[in-house]
Amino acid sequence: MSQKQFAVRIERQDQPSRPPYWQTFVLDYEPGLNVTSVLQRIAANPTTTDGVKVPPVAYESGCLEEVCGSCTMRINGRVRQACSALVDRLLQDDPTGIELRPMSKFPVVRDLCVDRYRLFRALEKLQCWVPVDGYADMGSGPKQSPDQQEQNYPLSQCMSCGCCLEACPQYQEVAIQRRKDESEKDFEQRRDEELDRHFIGAAAMSQAVLMNSNPTGKALATSRIEAMIAPGGIQNCGKAGNCQAVCPKEIPLMHSWGRANRAATIHVVKKFFDG
Repeated sequence: MSQKQFAVRIERQDQPSRPPYWQTFVLDYEPGLNVTSVLQRIAANPTTTDGVKVPPVAYESGCLEEVCGSCTMRINGRVRQACSALVDRLLQDDPTGIELRPMSKFPVVRDLCVDRYRLFRALEKLQCWVPVDGYADMGSGPKQSPDQQEQNYPLSQCMSCGCCLEACPQYQEVAIQRRKDESEKDFEQRRDEELDRHFIGAAAMSQAVLMNSNPTGKALATSRIEAMIAPGGIQNCGKAGNCQAVCPKEIPLMHSWGRANRAATIHVVKKFFDG
């Protein structure tokens, strides 16, 4: 390998039931590359350092500008977005090359692709949407003060990438297999029930706080708080702060946890005195 080349070591997995394995590729250095560009060049010529032609590496990408959150993976041991991980900086930190692995908290579908259904299920559980009666033009909604807008805008930047969940020590992988002779509908219901008992994580919780802060979204505030304090809710948080440290959008997730805990405490106290 010449000085104008660099190695890319990738943890691959052909399908969920197969064991993972490693393959290494060598690429010519080009200025301005990101990890997504690296995977595109490997796909154009998927030949390992041993000279073996292999299937292209499966990965996800969408916006290529750190907005969609689909390209999340572990890069040199750190969870981040492939589109914003620049090769120049990665090689400056580790001249030996680049190591790519899928996220460990979600089931692997193939190679660097994972199933993030659990994340979106948590958003459903906490009803992270603003309720509407219809789609007719009802005019402008209730106004928010500049202070409210400034406090809530950072939370609206969440792209459900899963970085906060990957870094969270309380958030563990949950693998649920479909049983023999079990219908698709029964499996989906059982899967959702099992997932709902596990930790929801920072992403969905922060979105619930955002929805409860919306003048129209407050209509579902009580049911959201009930979901937040149910099994797998905010009481499972160990306050490690890893979620905020790795968030690519620098969302103040620990502050959101504080807001969620305060709302939950007030809700429980009021519920106690109301009988």
